[in-house]
Amino acid sequence: MENGFSGEVLGPPGTEEGRMPSLGEIGLNHFAPYIMNRIMARWNVNLSEELRSRDMTTAKMRALAVLSVSTSLTINELSVFGVTEQSTMSRTVDSLEEQGLISRTPRPDDLRVRDVSITEEGRAVFNDVWPLMYEGLRQMFRDIDDDEYRAFLNTLHKILRNVRKNEM
Repeated sequence: MENGFSGEVLGPPGTEEGRMPSLGEIGLNHFAPYIMNRIMARWNVNLSEELRSRDMTTAKMRALAVLSVSTSLTINELSVFGVTEQSTMSRTVDSLEEQGLISRTPRPDDLRVRDVSITEEGRAVFNDVWPLMYEGLRQMFRDIDDDEYRAFLNTLHKILRNVRKNEM
């Protein structure tokens, strides 16, 4: 299917003499970006309420989460994987370093580049937050079986390939 749509919801390009449906015709509940934004906004609000009691922000949690599964990353890489603007991630890394939760070391082959890694203290803080994240994931996918979950992830990865601007 070259255009990517079955034609049932959005219609293939060029139908009805190239007429584009209005948002009202599609409807917000059938406009995937709107639904994805609602879901992630709710996820972030729920999580940030829990994080506040731990003196943690969403940006800090994202950085620690990404670093908990990576050996080390640059701030630019961390901002992509942490889905946070580079300037925000830079301030977040400064704060995490002050708290002793991450460390920055210059790369031997290029002293201008600093690799960011999680410390043992940072891993302990993330391990305290992870059960909240996992429970949120379980709640989000309640009544969704494994096959649906795998198909959903497959679709999300296809969408990510279609919209991303870099190879990360």
